[in-house]
Amino acid sequence: MKKAIGALVVILAVGCLALGCRTVPKQTDFSAEHAAALATIAGLPNVAAGSDAERDGIARVKRFLGEMTLERVRTETTNVYAPDAFLNDTLKTLRGSDAIRKYFEATMESAERVTATFDDVTRASDGTYYFRWVMDVRMKSVAKGETIRTIGISQIRFDERGRVLLHQDYWDSTAGLFQQVPVLGRGIRAIKARL
Repeated sequence: MKKAIGALVVILAVGCLALGCRTVPKQTDFSAEHAAALATIAGLPNVAAGSDAERDGIARVKRFLGEMTLERVRTETTNVYAPDAFLNDTLKTLRGSDAIRKYFEATMESAERVTATFDDVTRASDGTYYFRWVMDVRMKSVAKGETIRTIGISQIRFDERGRVLLHQDYWDSTAGLFQQVPVLGRGIRAIKARL
């Protein structure tokens, strides 16, 4: 019995050393890129409240995301997003309107339909806008072509011309996408059931 306990202690000690056990828990910061993007645009001019540029910027975002098509993505992305825009949709983080356009093109090539209905748009005192939405997505190869409906909020910051400088989405991508993938979805549902 003493030999078994001793062996167990040795195994735990070796395992702890091999895995890098620590007394202080590791912290992973998923907000760092968002914070850096906010810091980058903090000193840049923002669209003026009540201006034509503000109205046009809000309308462009609603039209663009309201019914995304491959053609709309190809022709309008650079009008909606500033050249150095930041986008995080919880699935991917991108910088620059060209990278955003390529990402949306790839998304639309694998989608049958992507639409969003906007419940409201609110402007915060710091010039940040919050778009509350319901999105319907039908992918060609995910969820057997069923429409997946999710809710979310997009944090938007415009430049002085009404183009998007920062676009941060807040939505449950596990429900909206990952739970629909056969093997991965079962695993996510099992984890959620245990919590």
